[in-house]
Amino acid sequence: MQIELNSTLTCPHCAHAQVETMPTDSCQWFYDCTKCGAVLKPLPGDCCVFCSYGTVPCPPIQQGDSCCG
Repeated sequence: MQIELNSTLTCPHCAHAQVETMPTDSCQWFYDCTKCGAVLKPLPGDCCVFCSYGTVPCPPIQQGDSCCG
């Protein structure tokens, strides 16, 4: 199975989109928007900011796991 490590995060406050590389060994619970400075946090039910605001879910979810380890 090929895991995609790049995801485009889109800020819900200013709509700025930024390509970021996802960590493979942990979840990313916070992300600072590089345009407006908003601190993004996962939405309820999501394990990380990539699952909430990214174009690609985090590596554990891509592998079929229920959450980041």
